[in-house]
Amino acid sequence: MDGSFGLTGGIASGKSTVARFLEALGAKVVDADRVGHELLQPSNPVFNKVVSHFGGGILNPCGEIDRGRLGSIVFADPQELSELTSIMYPSLIARIQELVKEFRSRQPRAVIFVDAALIYEAGVADRFAKILVAWCRPEQQIERLTAKTHISRQDALRRMAFQIPAEEKRRRADYLIDCSGSLEETRAQVEALYPEIKRLAEFENRKSKIENRKSKFENRKSKIEKRE
Repeated sequence: MDGSFGLTGGIASGKSTVARFLEALGAKVVDADRVGHELLQPSNPVFNKVVSHFGGGILNPCGEIDRGRLGSIVFADPQELSELTSIMYPSLIARIQELVKEFRSRQPRAVIFVDAALIYEAGVADRFAKILVAWCRPEQQIERLTAKTHISRQDALRRMAFQIPAEEKRRRADYLIDCSGSLEETRAQVEALYPEIKRLAEFENRKSKIENRKSKFENRKSKIEKRE
Protein backbone atom coordinates (compact mmCIF):
# COMPACT_ATOMS: atom_id res chain seq x y z
CA MET A 1 0.00 0.00 0.00
CA ASP A 2 2.84 2.39 -0.85
CA GLY A 3 4.26 2.84 2.66
CA SER A 4 0.88 3.32 4.32
CA PHE A 5 -0.08 2.07 7.77
CA GLY A 6 -3.00 -0.16 8.68
CA LEU A 7 -5.49 0.74 11.40
CA THR A 8 -7.71 -2.11 12.50
CA GLY A 9 -9.53 -3.60 15.47
CA GLY A 10 -12.63 -5.53 16.38
CA ILE A 11 -16.10 -4.17 15.71
CA ALA A 12 -17.02 -1.30 18.07
CA SER A 13 -13.49 -1.33 19.52
CA GLY A 14 -12.77 2.41 19.13
CA LYS A 15 -11.01 2.23 15.78
CA SER A 16 -12.94 5.12 14.22
CA THR A 17 -12.18 7.30 17.24
CA VAL A 18 -8.48 6.59 16.84
CA ALA A 19 -8.79 7.46 13.14
CA ARG A 20 -10.27 10.87 14.01
CA PHE A 21 -7.45 11.58 16.45
CA LEU A 22 -4.88 10.62 13.81
CA GLU A 23 -6.50 12.97 11.30
CA ALA A 24 -6.41 15.76 13.86
CA LEU A 25 -2.64 15.25 14.09
CA GLY A 26 -2.27 15.57 10.31
CA ALA A 27 -2.51 11.99 9.08
CA LYS A 28 -4.50 11.13 5.97
CA VAL A 29 -7.01 8.33 6.54
CA VAL A 30 -8.60 6.11 3.91
CA ASP A 31 -11.84 4.77 5.41
CA ALA A 32 -12.49 1.28 4.03
CA ASP A 33 -16.06 1.33 5.33
CA ARG A 34 -16.75 4.52 3.39
CA VAL A 35 -15.26 2.94 0.27
CA GLY A 36 -17.56 -0.03 0.84
CA HIS A 37 -20.53 2.34 0.97
CA GLU A 38 -19.49 3.79 -2.39
CA LEU A 39 -19.22 0.33 -3.95
CA LEU A 40 -22.78 -0.48 -2.88
CA GLN A 41 -24.24 2.55 -4.61
CA PRO A 42 -26.49 1.80 -7.64
CA SER A 43 -24.03 3.58 -9.95
CA ASN A 44 -21.26 1.07 -9.14
CA PRO A 45 -20.96 -2.30 -10.94
CA VAL A 46 -20.53 -4.04 -7.58
CA PHE A 47 -24.12 -3.06 -6.72
CA ASN A 48 -25.53 -5.24 -9.50
CA LYS A 49 -23.38 -8.19 -8.48
CA VAL A 50 -24.51 -7.98 -4.85
CA VAL A 51 -28.20 -7.63 -5.75
CA SER A 52 -27.91 -10.46 -8.29
CA HIS A 53 -26.63 -12.79 -5.58
CA PHE A 54 -28.69 -11.72 -2.57
CA GLY A 55 -31.89 -10.72 -4.36
CA GLY A 56 -34.12 -7.67 -4.37
CA GLY A 57 -35.09 -8.24 -0.75
CA ILE A 58 -31.99 -6.32 0.36
CA LEU A 59 -33.20 -3.14 -1.36
CA ASN A 60 -35.04 -0.32 0.37
CA PRO A 61 -38.02 1.51 -1.21
CA CYS A 62 -35.60 3.88 -2.98
CA GLY A 63 -33.89 0.98 -4.75
CA GLU A 64 -30.71 1.23 -2.69
CA ILE A 65 -29.07 -1.57 -0.73
CA ASP A 66 -30.23 -1.61 2.88
CA ARG A 67 -27.01 -2.41 4.74
CA GLY A 68 -29.02 -3.55 7.77
CA ARG A 69 -30.88 -6.15 5.73
CA LEU A 70 -27.70 -7.26 4.01
CA GLY A 71 -25.92 -7.48 7.35
CA SER A 72 -28.66 -9.61 8.88
CA ILE A 73 -28.13 -12.12 6.06
CA VAL A 74 -24.35 -12.32 5.97
CA PHE A 75 -23.84 -12.30 9.73
CA ALA A 76 -26.23 -15.22 10.09
CA ASP A 77 -24.50 -17.42 7.51
CA PRO A 78 -20.72 -17.76 7.09
CA GLN A 79 -21.17 -18.91 3.49
CA GLU A 80 -23.13 -15.79 2.60
CA LEU A 81 -20.50 -13.60 4.25
CA SER A 82 -17.88 -15.38 2.18
CA GLU A 83 -19.91 -14.71 -0.97
CA LEU A 84 -20.19 -11.00 -0.16
CA THR A 85 -16.47 -10.87 0.53
CA SER A 86 -15.60 -12.50 -2.80
CA ILE A 87 -17.82 -10.01 -4.63
CA MET A 88 -16.61 -6.86 -2.90
CA TYR A 89 -12.98 -7.36 -1.89
CA PRO A 90 -11.25 -7.13 -5.29
CA SER A 91 -12.90 -3.76 -6.02
CA LEU A 92 -12.52 -2.61 -2.42
CA ILE A 93 -8.79 -3.28 -2.30
CA ALA A 94 -8.22 -1.76 -5.75
CA ARG A 95 -10.09 1.43 -4.79
CA ILE A 96 -8.20 1.75 -1.51
CA GLN A 97 -4.92 1.44 -3.38
CA GLU A 98 -6.04 4.19 -5.77
CA LEU A 99 -6.88 6.51 -2.88
CA VAL A 100 -3.54 5.86 -1.18
CA LYS A 101 -1.73 6.71 -4.43
CA GLU A 102 -3.80 9.88 -4.81
CA PHE A 103 -2.86 11.01 -1.30
CA ARG A 104 0.78 10.14 -1.95
CA SER A 105 0.91 12.03 -5.26
CA ARG A 106 -0.54 15.18 -3.64
CA GLN A 107 1.48 14.93 -0.42
CA PRO A 108 4.54 12.69 -0.87
CA ARG A 109 5.53 12.98 2.80
CA ALA A 110 2.06 12.36 4.23
CA VAL A 111 1.38 9.80 6.96
CA ILE A 112 -1.33 7.61 5.45
CA PHE A 113 -3.52 5.18 7.38
CA VAL A 114 -6.00 2.71 5.94
CA ASP A 115 -8.83 2.32 8.46
CA ALA A 116 -10.22 -1.18 7.88
CA ALA A 117 -11.82 -3.65 10.27
CA LEU A 118 -10.78 -6.80 8.40
CA ILE A 119 -7.10 -6.28 7.56
CA TYR A 120 -6.06 -9.56 9.17
CA GLU A 121 -9.16 -11.46 8.03
CA ALA A 122 -8.56 -10.34 4.43
CA GLY A 123 -4.93 -11.45 4.53
CA VAL A 124 -3.54 -8.03 3.51
CA ALA A 125 -1.58 -7.13 6.66
CA ASP A 126 1.74 -7.63 4.88
CA ARG A 127 0.88 -4.82 2.44
CA PHE A 128 1.31 -2.21 5.17
CA ALA A 129 4.44 -0.78 6.74
CA LYS A 130 3.03 -1.35 10.25
CA ILE A 131 -0.32 -2.26 11.79
CA LEU A 132 -1.98 -0.34 14.60
CA VAL A 133 -4.71 -2.19 16.49
CA ALA A 134 -7.37 -0.38 18.51
CA TRP A 135 -8.93 -2.55 21.20
CA CYS A 136 -11.18 -2.60 24.23
CA ARG A 137 -12.65 -5.28 26.46
CA PRO A 138 -15.11 -7.65 24.72
CA GLU A 139 -17.91 -6.63 27.07
CA GLN A 140 -17.36 -3.02 26.07
CA GLN A 141 -17.57 -4.00 22.41
CA ILE A 142 -20.94 -5.62 23.04
CA GLU A 143 -22.25 -2.60 24.95
CA ARG A 144 -21.07 -0.15 22.29
CA LEU A 145 -22.33 -2.24 19.39
CA THR A 146 -25.80 -2.79 20.81
CA ALA A 147 -26.10 0.90 21.72
CA LYS A 148 -24.98 2.05 18.28
CA THR A 149 -26.91 -0.39 16.08
CA HIS A 150 -29.78 -1.41 18.41
CA ILE A 151 -29.17 -5.07 17.67
CA SER A 152 -29.52 -7.72 20.34
CA ARG A 153 -26.66 -8.99 22.48
CA GLN A 154 -26.89 -12.32 20.67
CA ASP A 155 -26.55 -10.63 17.29
CA ALA A 156 -23.62 -8.58 18.58
CA LEU A 157 -21.85 -11.74 19.73
CA ARG A 158 -22.56 -13.35 16.36
CA ARG A 159 -20.99 -10.44 14.47
CA MET A 160 -17.96 -10.42 16.75
CA ALA A 161 -17.51 -14.15 16.15
CA PHE A 162 -16.94 -13.53 12.43
CA GLN A 163 -13.81 -11.53 13.24
CA ILE A 164 -10.46 -12.67 14.55
CA PRO A 165 -10.54 -12.37 18.37
CA ALA A 166 -9.18 -9.16 19.86
CA GLU A 167 -6.43 -11.04 21.70
CA GLU A 168 -5.14 -12.50 18.44
CA LYS A 169 -5.17 -9.10 16.74
CA ARG A 170 -3.30 -7.62 19.68
CA ARG A 171 -0.71 -10.37 19.41
CA ARG A 172 -0.12 -9.65 15.72
CA ALA A 173 -0.11 -5.85 16.06
CA ASP A 174 2.93 -3.61 15.75
CA TYR A 175 1.26 -0.93 17.87
CA LEU A 176 -1.69 -0.95 20.27
CA ILE A 177 -4.14 1.69 21.40
CA ASP A 178 -6.24 0.80 24.44
CA CYS A 179 -9.70 2.32 23.87
CA SER A 180 -11.27 0.93 27.04
CA GLY A 181 -10.82 4.17 28.97
CA SER A 182 -11.94 7.75 28.40
CA LEU A 183 -11.64 9.63 25.11
CA GLU A 184 -8.88 11.75 26.60
CA GLU A 185 -6.93 8.64 27.61
CA THR A 186 -7.26 7.30 24.06
CA ARG A 187 -6.24 10.65 22.59
CA ALA A 188 -3.16 10.78 24.81
CA GLN A 189 -2.00 7.37 23.57
CA VAL A 190 -2.43 8.39 19.93
CA GLU A 191 -0.57 11.66 20.47
CA ALA A 192 2.28 9.82 22.23
CA LEU A 193 2.61 7.31 19.39
CA TYR A 194 2.26 9.67 16.45
CA PRO A 195 5.85 11.07 16.40
CA GLU A 196 7.23 7.55 15.98
CA ILE A 197 4.72 6.80 13.20
CA LYS A 198 5.73 10.03 11.48
CA ARG A 199 9.42 9.09 11.62
CA LEU A 200 8.61 5.66 10.20
CA ALA A 201 6.56 7.25 7.41
CA GLU A 202 9.52 9.43 6.43
CA PHE A 203 11.76 6.36 6.40
CA GLU A 204 9.28 4.45 4.22
CA ASN A 205 9.07 7.39 1.83
CA ARG A 206 12.85 7.53 1.47
CA LYS A 207 13.00 3.77 0.96
CA SER A 208 10.29 3.97 -1.70
CA LYS A 209 12.18 6.69 -3.57
CA ILE A 210 15.38 4.60 -3.53
CA GLU A 211 13.49 1.54 -4.79
CA ASN A 212 11.87 3.58 -7.56
CA ARG A 213 15.23 4.93 -8.69
CA LYS A 214 16.70 1.43 -8.59
CA SER A 215 13.78 0.11 -10.65
CA LYS A 216 14.22 2.87 -13.25
CA PHE A 217 17.94 2.14 -13.42
CA GLU A 218 17.31 -1.58 -13.91
CA ASN A 219 14.78 -0.83 -16.66
CA ARG A 220 17.22 1.43 -18.51
CA LYS A 221 19.97 -1.14 -18.10
CA SER A 222 17.70 -3.86 -19.49
CA LYS A 223 16.79 -1.72 -22.53
CA ILE A 224 20.47 -1.00 -23.25
CA GLU A 225 21.37 -4.68 -22.99
CA LYS A 226 18.56 -5.58 -25.39
CA ARG A 227 19.77 -3.05 -27.96
CA GLU A 228 23.26 -4.47 -27.73
